[in-house]
Amino acid sequence: MDQIQTGVPELKSGKPSSVIPFFKFIIFSLIGIFMFFVPITLNNRSSIPLDHIVTWIRNTFPEAVPFYLLVTIAFGAIHPFIQGNWKKDGVHVVLSIFKIIGLVVASLIVFEIGPKWLFEPDMGPFLFNSLVASVGVLVPIGAVFLSLLTGYGLLEFIGVIMQPIMRPIWKTPGRSAIDAVASFVGSYSIGLLITNRIFKEGKYSIKEAAIIATGFSTVSATFMIVVAKTLDLMEIWNTYFWVTLFVTFFVTAITVRLHPLRNMSNGYFNNMDGNPEEVIKKHRMKEAWNQAMEVSRKSSNFVKTVWIHLKDGYLMTTSILPSIMSIGLLGLVLAEYTPVFDLIGYIFYPFTWLVQLPDASLAAKAASMGIAEMFLPALLVVDAALITKFVIGVVSVSSIIFFSAVVPVILSTEIPISISKMVFIWFERTVLTILITTPIAYLLL
Repeated sequence: MDQIQTGVPELKSGKPSSVIPFFKFIIFSLIGIFMFFVPITLNNRSSIPLDHIVTWIRNTFPEAVPFYLLVTIAFGAIHPFIQGNWKKDGVHVVLSIFKIIGLVVASLIVFEIGPKWLFEPDMGPFLFNSLVASVGVLVPIGAVFLSLLTGYGLLEFIGVIMQPIMRPIWKTPGRSAIDAVASFVGSYSIGLLITNRIFKEGKYSIKEAAIIATGFSTVSATFMIVVAKTLDLMEIWNTYFWVTLFVTFFVTAITVRLHPLRNMSNGYFNNMDGNPEEVIKKHRMKEAWNQAMEVSRKSSNFVKTVWIHLKDGYLMTTSILPSIMSIGLLGLVLAEYTPVFDLIGYIFYPFTWLVQLPDASLAAKAASMGIAEMFLPALLVVDAALITKFVIGVVSVSSIIFFSAVVPVILSTEIPISISKMVFIWFERTVLTILITTPIAYLLL
């Protein structure tokens, strides 16, 4: 133990109890960091290795992937009825029905039968090919490498180091910093997978898990590039990226102090006692290292750890995909064929008018569409003024919550946050983003 407390263990001591945890922590953590956080360029495309693996699978097995997705959706649709928890409460009943609808929609798309409107490029094919295919392959594979980030001490090491920043600003443990980075670099699904895993271990309270799920689990930088390309913002990509990063987390620092997040329970999953972070006030690096070594020493067999994470990742995928196909499609249909978002847009018009956004009414409608799908606002303002495109581009990311994917993902976790609370948080985030981003846009553009 003395070897660990002084820093790196002495390899010459010959004590495998010291050496093995050290090497497990270093090697597995470095592999996990590389897979999630280090962009590399392959085939003239820069992204994280995990994303390259997903792309390779989709490109190598283009005919098999749709049927894998369909089987996964089918399992997710019937699973609540096999378990019997579909009738647990009203929300579960509605979601279980939507999952069956999602299976029907996915079957129509895979077998290419059904009404013409379903096969419009921005309807069924968009949902299935852009969202379902990405999430369906990404989450299970990401879960495998996720075990390297969370199972061998890196989480605890980062947590101790980040305590002085995370707790005062965002009221979350230091370990939540890894969730935030994973979402921005990887995806919201990976971020939520991390959050749910740590929440079930009793390391996040209900309030902390809700803050992280609704405040950190935004779309990845890869999705941001798609938004920037759509809005012709790539020439100012660095400005767009850093402003979006700043605004997203600044808005989260505000919403944690507002209803409903402020009033959420400080209890833990299934009323367990919880395992909150110990507040460290001195010898921070030494304590970070000690905690990392302790977790690495107690870690499970590698194969067992990977299997547990793969199983959890796949079960989450089965819950997510049918919901994306049904709830996501409903949002797209409402946006395309009804005046619903025109009416919701009136709620945001006073704010877009107040900050003197060009095309204020168009911007208000675009902001309202973000609740259905994060790409919709960008599609509406393609021909608008640069200031408007920039602000709405930031809103698309910073608002975080949308029904085509993030809401179903959160509902598939164990985090007890209702749809009504998520919608309220979405409204707060959207308004705050408009008010904060517009002056910045006028100053920088």
